[in-house]
Amino acid sequence: MLFLPAAALCCLCSALVAMAAELVQDDVTLTRRIGQSVSFSCGRTDQCDGDYIFWYQKKEMETFGLIFPIDINCQTYSGNNHPQEADFSAENTQNGCLLKLNRVKLDHSATYYCMCWKRVAHRYGYYFIFGPGSKLYVTDEQAVKPVVSVYPAASRVHLGGGSSLLCVASAMFPPRVRFSWKRQKKNGPLEDVPPAEGEQVELREPGRSASIMVVHRLHQDTYRYSCYVKHEGGTVEVQTQGDGGSVTTAEDGHMSLQLPTFSFSVSELPGSGFFQTECRVKLLCLLYTVLTLKSLLYCCGLSLLMVLRNKGSSTN
Repeated sequence: MLFLPAAALCCLCSALVAMAAELVQDDVTLTRRIGQSVSFSCGRTDQCDGDYIFWYQKKEMETFGLIFPIDINCQTYSGNNHPQEADFSAENTQNGCLLKLNRVKLDHSATYYCMCWKRVAHRYGYYFIFGPGSKLYVTDEQAVKPVVSVYPAASRVHLGGGSSLLCVASAMFPPRVRFSWKRQKKNGPLEDVPPAEGEQVELREPGRSASIMVVHRLHQDTYRYSCYVKHEGGTVEVQTQGDGGSVTTAEDGHMSLQLPTFSFSVSELPGSGFFQTECRVKLLCLLYTVLTLKSLLYCCGLSLLMVLRNKGSSTN
């Protein structure tokens, strides 16, 4: 049976980073109206050792469900008991085989993952490689590009050995984005940040997402770091560099915010007061809700006692 239990999929996804590079799904989100068509792509399948790409659907509060596998000739293999299997097909394009929905329905709202398997080097066995997923939103709303801000966000513990950069994306629809960081020396090529010299942490909450790049100062070279926020409405690039303090907007709509590389405490950031205030408001709301429920339970209990007492009196 080709269906994988949800628990196994969670374990496989957790081991993915340590074991292999992901497959590529360029679309973070896809927005469609009811009745339109949509196609999901899956790249870097050349690293797979099998002849099949497996497509999974993951709805909110439900387990992963296998739609069907697609082979290298774009042939699908049914019989996996997926309730919406007949709605999907394989589309053969120059960029490979795509998963296609000919007519989108409201209950097609879900995240779609591609997966393949790869042999373990010098050992018997194999493991699975997943893509990051593409989420389908079925709505009449238009995609809105995120508003992106960057702050130097080093805490005091980092002042001696490095600094941190905070990249915040907000006010976008759909609410999902994908962050990436790159760096560049003066007159040098753009390059990825080596894992030994920087690590990335992402935070997500309703209405906004943030990425923190912790930069380890292992040398005296000065780099300009760029935060890329990929969204269905367009990719926004935000840059930081050592001499600066200017804001520019490119002709293609990409925003460039240039900041000096000195460090701040998190408490000194312009948006930190807002975050602290919002947390306090949420705690107060929670406390108010708990007290209200406590009062309701007390009233219900008192009413029940009164009813039982009156009933006993009438019996006597």
